Amino acid sequence: MNFPSAREWLFSTRTFAAAMIALYIALALELPRPYWAMATVYIVSNPFVGATRSKALYRALGTMIGASGAVLIVPPFVESPFFFSVLVALWTGTLLLLSMFDRTARSYVFLLAGYTLPLIALPAVTNPTAVFDLAISRTEEITLGIVVASIVGTVFFPSRLAPTLVERTDAWFRDAAFYASETLSGRLAGAQVSAARQRLATTVNGLEVLLSQLTYDHTRPDIVRRARALQGRMQIFLPLISSLADPLIELIEKRGTHPEGLEALLSDVAKWVALPVPKAHDPAESEREPDALRERITAMRPSAEALASVDGALLSSALWRLSQVVDLWRDIRTLRAAILHDEHDWRPRFRHWRLGGTERFFDLGMMLFATAVAVGAIIVACVLWIESGWADGASSVALAAVACCFFAALDEPAPQVFTFFRATFISVALAGLYVFAVLPHVHDFAMLVVIFSVPFIAIGILIPRPRFTLITMLVAVNTATFISIQSAYEANFFVFLNSNLAGLAGLLFAFVWTRVTRPFGSELAVARLTRSAWRDIVVSASTATLADQRNLYSRMLDRLMQVLPRHASTDSHKHPSIESFRDFRVALNALDLRRAQRKLTLDVQSSIDDVLAGVRAYFEECIARRHRQPVPPALVHTIDAAVARVAAHTIEEAGKHAQAALPGERLLRDTLHALVGMRLSLHPPATETQPNARGGAPREEPA
Repeated sequence: MNFPSAREWLFSTRTFAAAMIALYIALALELPRPYWAMATVYIVSNPFVGATRSKALYRALGTMIGASGAVLIVPPFVESPFFFSVLVALWTGTLLLLSMFDRTARSYVFLLAGYTLPLIALPAVTNPTAVFDLAISRTEEITLGIVVASIVGTVFFPSRLAPTLVERTDAWFRDAAFYASETLSGRLAGAQVSAARQRLATTVNGLEVLLSQLTYDHTRPDIVRRARALQGRMQIFLPLISSLADPLIELIEKRGTHPEGLEALLSDVAKWVALPVPKAHDPAESEREPDALRERITAMRPSAEALASVDGALLSSALWRLSQVVDLWRDIRTLRAAILHDEHDWRPRFRHWRLGGTERFFDLGMMLFATAVAVGAIIVACVLWIESGWADGASSVALAAVACCFFAALDEPAPQVFTFFRATFISVALAGLYVFAVLPHVHDFAMLVVIFSVPFIAIGILIPRPRFTLITMLVAVNTATFISIQSAYEANFFVFLNSNLAGLAGLLFAFVWTRVTRPFGSELAVARLTRSAWRDIVVSASTATLADQRNLYSRMLDRLMQVLPRHASTDSHKHPSIESFRDFRVALNALDLRRAQRKLTLDVQSSIDDVLAGVRAYFEECIARRHRQPVPPALVHTIDAAVARVAAHTIEEAGKHAQAALPGERLLRDTLHALVGMRLSLHPPATETQPNARGGAPREEPA
């Protein structure tokens, strides 16, 4: 582990200072539970001021909603304990489900409102008349912690999100350069390539929350727009660069009939992608290299007559996709430089109908199942508490509810719940040491600050590190809560032990419950996401009118980005993550064919109809059998026939005019590229690293 950086020391010291200020004010105001103000500071604090402000606002709103709900349901239903338990569970589950539909920082409002109600309502069942006072005091204590954390984070050495946005994406650019280099060399498989693919998807997914916090950082609107444009192009880059691998493998490695200079062009593109962003941004200089690469791509484009051959069709498809990669990477570099150097204007070069979709994919079935697990945990825990008559059992139910909600969105929440249990166990031991061995010797607030400084600052140093964030944040929050600082020292060993054992028992129950009810891991989620992708391919290849193809594309891409991080790295060329890319490309090529179809001649339209019908039937069979099936040879022949017909029409169109690349010819070329891409996605080429090329059944040559 690396030594703490100056930024980590600053964050920890600043957070501890805010916690002590909040605790001092809470004690001075004689709030019932001043330690909640201290704990709240650790909950909402973040190294970046925008993240702190957003979480503070959302925690305040969530607490108010949850507290209001507790006030509404406790007095009328507390006399019916089982019905009351069901109400608490349904409230928590409903808001948990709503939080899953929001992937921005705003989801914290719903999540917190969901588990705040049991935290307030369950301890109040023995004295329901006090629930209003409990709700008010908790809201006051948490609001105090929120305000102090926000002020301290803003005033004392604030760290802004916008200047560090590029820094936070540095790892993505390194992985993207490596992935592009491997893909342009025709390598799509391998453990390192697979791991880079996972990291690229994970980084892009994580940017959603980061960008949602920019508006709380007083970031200018134009920077926010550029950051969102950068994220959108980073998301598209991964599937677009991957679409190059199959035609390159077929053209260079398998057939070996590529024009002179193609490998040098691919090598130069890979070198350009790997270039660092210059320290001084010069728009003219930044466009010189991609313009030169674009000219070389155009010069190498095969003639219309060459498209009649397999080599010509493959070369045209590969160069077309390579030109898109160059335009897209130029936009990514330009946007990154514009954010880094605070440039105001940029001109997009990659213009495509797929950009701009906002729809996201949600697996409603898995979300409802995860919600049902949390609801069931609360109901069962309440029944055990009621039947046992354990006076402090409310704490166990409340912490079980928190744990089940906190990790409900994970494929396998049990390990994280157990981490919660471990952190709480450490907190109980640390709090017990303070309560019974240290605090009896503390006589003023200054001494309290001194004895708290060593453990809390040491813990705070690790909070900014993603590897330790969860456990260290939980230890800090739970320790502050379990010590239960009051204006006067009061400690009872048996009360302390009983109440804290209740919390540990609740977390242990949550661990066992999630282990039993959700043992599937990511395999189930991947299988469901894959079948959902097949259903969208059927939609893409159908004859039904699509209301918004851009949003359909956005939903499919979002689902792909959810699938990739769930796959382990592997050397297998038949890895599901590679197959997921090919499924995605089949859908996109189907959409491209549908967009072009209505502008083509009737015989070409008929050929495309046959292709789409075959694709639709194949994936409907995969859905029905719930497993990927071998691609029917008849479908491959149908695509080959359509390729031949489109190539013939392209030659005919080019022969009518002396000029090249007229709209009709461009449309036919784009249709040809979509058909070639679909052919290779459904029937990818074998390479010497794949089983088929080492002695298995030979693959059929493209016609």
